[in-house]
Amino acid sequence: MSIPFNRKYKLERSENFDEFLKELGVNFVIRKMASSTTSTVELVKEGDNEYSFNTISSFRTQSIKFQPGVEFIENRMDGEEVPCIITFDGNKMIQEQKGRKPITMVRTFTDDELYLTIKIGDLEARRWFKAC
Repeated sequence: MSIPFNRKYKLERSENFDEFLKELGVNFVIRKMASSTTSTVELVKEGDNEYSFNTISSFRTQSIKFQPGVEFIENRMDGEEVPCIITFDGNKMIQEQKGRKPITMVRTFTDDELYLTIKIGDLEARRWFKAC
């Protein structure tokens, strides 16, 4: 299975997401807002080797533009600008954020779901999205 581009996925549930944000150093108010907001995400193919990953919610809207395997700077939820690299492996989109607290995000796509695993240190959070 390959990644279905230009498809939207709506957040269904999360596990350990508040703990992840706390470990990242995000303040209480922002953590509570981020944890209680339902978001929609979309991976868009914009050219031969150009993509954007869009996160849309009432709390925050973010779009990152990237080329697989090419490092870029991303502004994280903790406010830190970090070097980031995204690669594809079959039906997975793997995002590595460097910085004072490195983060790995693995998004696994199916036709009707997106499963996100986030790792920071020994902590792992998970989020489940449903195609809409």
